[in-house]
Amino acid sequence: MSVPRDAQIRTTAVVLAGGTGQRVGLSIPKQLLKIAGKAVIEHTLAIFEQSESIDDIIVLMAPGFVPDVEKIVAKAGFTKVTQVIEGGTTRNETTERAIAVLGEGLAEGQDRNLLFHDAVRPLLSQHVITNCVQALERYQAVDVAIPSADTIIVTRTHGEDGEFITDIPDRSRLRRGQTPQAFKLSTIRRAYEVAGADPNFQATDDCSVVLKYLPDVPVHVVAGDEYNMKVTQPVDVFIADKLFQLASTAAPAPADEAAYRELLAGKTVVVFGGSYGIGADIAEMAEGYGATVYALGRSTTGTHVENPEHVDDALSKAYAETGRVDYVVNTAGVLRIGKLAEADNSAIQEALNVNYLAPVQIARASYKYLVETKGQLLLYTSSSYTRGRAEYSLYSSTKAAMVNLTQALADEWAGEGIRVNCVNPERTATPMRTKAFGEEPAGSLLSSEAVARTSLDVLLSELTGHVIDVRQQDPTRGASEASGFEQALAAVLDRHGDV
Repeated sequence: MSVPRDAQIRTTAVVLAGGTGQRVGLSIPKQLLKIAGKAVIEHTLAIFEQSESIDDIIVLMAPGFVPDVEKIVAKAGFTKVTQVIEGGTTRNETTERAIAVLGEGLAEGQDRNLLFHDAVRPLLSQHVITNCVQALERYQAVDVAIPSADTIIVTRTHGEDGEFITDIPDRSRLRRGQTPQAFKLSTIRRAYEVAGADPNFQATDDCSVVLKYLPDVPVHVVAGDEYNMKVTQPVDVFIADKLFQLASTAAPAPADEAAYRELLAGKTVVVFGGSYGIGADIAEMAEGYGATVYALGRSTTGTHVENPEHVDDALSKAYAETGRVDYVVNTAGVLRIGKLAEADNSAIQEALNVNYLAPVQIARASYKYLVETKGQLLLYTSSSYTRGRAEYSLYSSTKAAMVNLTQALADEWAGEGIRVNCVNPERTATPMRTKAFGEEPAGSLLSSEAVARTSLDVLLSELTGHVIDVRQQDPTRGASEASGFEQALAAVLDRHGDV
């Protein structure tokens, strides 16, 4: 839930990007390192760009690299980024530069909310941002922290003998600090003014400046997220990249009936795999809302997705008859269960042709149409993509390829305005699944209609490059309430039985 716009003063995200890449062995600042196809800082800026709680963003970048960030901002179309300026030689100097810039032009008595955030924390969640801004309605300084799962020891070095423990603090009271750190501009400015009179002043974060130099100002703590990690060490690059790959996105909020009709009327939707199941349901729903739909399938229109000519003919026919192609959906797939060593060549070829080469050809053939409409390609994966299992080797590996294809094409086509997403339904009642597993207990599977409805919501959203989970929900908790870290863990730990 976002903070009502009329209930808050202006809120600025200050992205601190002054660090270098020395600890990760780089000759460029680590915030320019690419993770999941984009520079770390681009992921971070996108989070604040999408936040309804943030009015504008300024970036304090490492000296010499301001133009690099300006290019990223321009290419990504970040409208909230108002300034990219050089940071200082220390964290404190960088903060002071931000304070000076943001204080310019403010009338006497006017204040501003500031959220200082490390550029190399690209997995920040929206709810932490919202909670920080809400906390600033009551407090002047706010930190973000999580409990320490590790025992913390205090040591002292004794010459050549090395380190020895001198104390073990009570872990229940220990927290690991994160960012953002949030302040009223007047408060953090006053703290630095007082600190400036201390000849021994030094600090590694901004809350400690308030804590030491404005002892009467309480620093409120907002709960952070375990996955709001800081990319500092070489292993962090690998972990962050894997979390981006595995973390799923909550499905967009469903539109109302009028909105579906308004958004789909006059649009052209091409559905491969539209003979039955999820594809047929998408086609029926979209047509009901006024779209012109081409539902294509082997058993209905004789369309074989593994045949490039069939794909080209289907798309060119839709374009010739309607003058546009807005959305291309591919739900076609084959599921053969069995040991790879016992599979014959025809089964292997079928799995590769239908589950992998066909989506590649559909994407390639769709490009010239989608670039005209700034449309979307929607693919489908399976939760088995996160880890292959015995007797699912072909299916799991091709579904993993769909996730990588989605992420790669979303990045490749971003400049043309084409969106690419991938829906990841849990076990769904479709003819393909019934053929593979037989009848299963009622209520244990998602309905194909539910997956189709979410698919429409994704098509009509501005998402791109995302894997969107569709799951049967605990009635007490919706998918949107789960943090990205929880969803990433689910991707790893909660895959048994899903195809």
